[in-house]
Amino acid sequence: MFLRFGSAGRLFFSKTIGVSLAVMLSMSVAGALVVKAEPSDEMRGLVNKQRLKSKGMLGSYTPATLKADPTPSGKAVTETEIFSTQVVEPMLTLDGSAEMQAAESKYAAIVSSGGWPKVPKGASKKGSEGKEVMALNQRLFIEGYVRPEAAEGEFASIFTSATEDGLMRFQRNNGLAASGRMDGPTLQALNVSAAERLSAIRANIPRIAEYSKDLGDRYVVVNIPAQQIETVNNNRVFSRHNAIVGRPSRPTPVVMTALSDINFNPYWNAPPSIVERDILPKMSSGILEKMNMKVFDGVGGPEVNPRRINWRRAIVDNYHFRQEPGGENAMATAKINFSSPFGIYLHDTPEQHLFDTSGRFYSSGCVRVQKVAVLLNWILNGQDGIDSSQIEYLAQSLERKDVKLVAPPQLRVTYLTAWPTSDGTVAFRGDVYGLDGTGFVVGQPLPVGEKTASGERFVLKPVPRQLAQIDEAEADGFFWFGKRSRKDDGAADARSASSVVKKSKTSSFFGRDNDSRDAKKKIVKKKLTSASKKKSTVADAKKKSAKDTEKVASTAAKKAMKPATAAAKKSDDLCKPEKDGKLPKGCKVEEAAAKPKSKPAETASATN
Repeated sequence: MFLRFGSAGRLFFSKTIGVSLAVMLSMSVAGALVVKAEPSDEMRGLVNKQRLKSKGMLGSYTPATLKADPTPSGKAVTETEIFSTQVVEPMLTLDGSAEMQAAESKYAAIVSSGGWPKVPKGASKKGSEGKEVMALNQRLFIEGYVRPEAAEGEFASIFTSATEDGLMRFQRNNGLAASGRMDGPTLQALNVSAAERLSAIRANIPRIAEYSKDLGDRYVVVNIPAQQIETVNNNRVFSRHNAIVGRPSRPTPVVMTALSDINFNPYWNAPPSIVERDILPKMSSGILEKMNMKVFDGVGGPEVNPRRINWRRAIVDNYHFRQEPGGENAMATAKINFSSPFGIYLHDTPEQHLFDTSGRFYSSGCVRVQKVAVLLNWILNGQDGIDSSQIEYLAQSLERKDVKLVAPPQLRVTYLTAWPTSDGTVAFRGDVYGLDGTGFVVGQPLPVGEKTASGERFVLKPVPRQLAQIDEAEADGFFWFGKRSRKDDGAADARSASSVVKKSKTSSFFGRDNDSRDAKKKIVKKKLTSASKKKSTVADAKKKSAKDTEKVASTAAKKAMKPATAAAKKSDDLCKPEKDGKLPKGCKVEEAAAKPKSKPAETASATN
């Protein structure tokens, strides 16, 4: 039958058979995939580790685990709260330096006496007994968390209420979940040696002494390793906020200054690099509408319709992409400014869920604040009649408002890995940037693993960066653009490193004293000038090309004239006077005798 259809019929039959076989094969493979393989011990361990990590039981306490940039994992063990009645001592006080020197003597004595015992593994909780509990009680007693009777006599090997209370205080002092029960991160912190703790104390004595200078009665403390912010009135903490600080590859600098002004509902100006890389490729998907972003013909220029512009040919630097105020703005409801050579600021964020995670080292240097309205209200302190209800109104109305602070509180962006507490113990945090033992007090830490040419882990003067680079860095990883890969981040860090080597001919934005928006205009104006230079360069190139074409045409003309010139020369040779002085027959005297005084214009142009 198929022979009647010729080659077409045979082709149809062969395709039908091929498809049937493919379907049968895929079904058999699908059936084979249903069978589950027994997981290996290694796989079980990996799954278990992931499960513990998701529950916050595998923290990133030691500096070694913080070499790479962290990703959101685990639940936050601290929370943002207001202490209206409770008396809470700040992390940074005027007496902190003397208290740390006393702590140094205490820990030096512990080290000279042999330190403290190592606590073995074992799930210990209230009511537990055994050698593990005895070691735990001894460990807590030596550092001052339980009284002598808890580590001696009949209670020495029993997990009592005193043990539970002492363990909870230890956990709080080490930034751990205060459960009063043993877990992995707690065991890890307990087994940090007394010598290491002594080194941390010594590293922080000069820091506390420096940071506590000229604090005044009202000040704000950002502690980078603790990822927390405190507002302090008369040596009492009013509020404590969870914060997001710089990741190890882009550390937050240490700053000592006063707050200057507040921008309510600020604009976010997208740098050209962000526009080219993250916005233009998504124009067809309506990203501008989703981000509530407008496009202008340069800074201060009229708004343009982005749909009428051919972005494949347009020069991005000629346009100003501005995200309007609102909940999805990268700065969210407010931005808190202060004078700093490093160009950082405190701000709100639309990604509030990150505050509920542990290890909040996600930013590119700036500090993001949880419950920023509480901080704003405390900073303003009733200035211009602005209270909590007015702040809430501004957040809801999206009204732009800039407030210059009349009585600005002091700000300390600190790097404290150890500080004294009110009960005589010492609080510790991980050395996330690897600065303990380097002499670091103030300045800009370098990315983890990097050093200056002289071997320092930090610089005192900022690396020159333009304003657009600051905005670009803070936008990195912003949810509209998706998370960058480590490869992309490494490339960005490589660009930053190269800027350290190359001396910038432009003035540094970090040395500015004027308003940041004026700096933006100057930078964009410079970019526009650069763009116009590019245009003039293109025009010059066209002129040069035309000149080269003319030169080639002239050369070709010269080559075309060569035969005639040779013939004329040959004719001149034939008309030379003979020995008797007479010209050959047919030659004219005026042709042989006349020589031009200057070359013809076309000949001169051909030879020059």
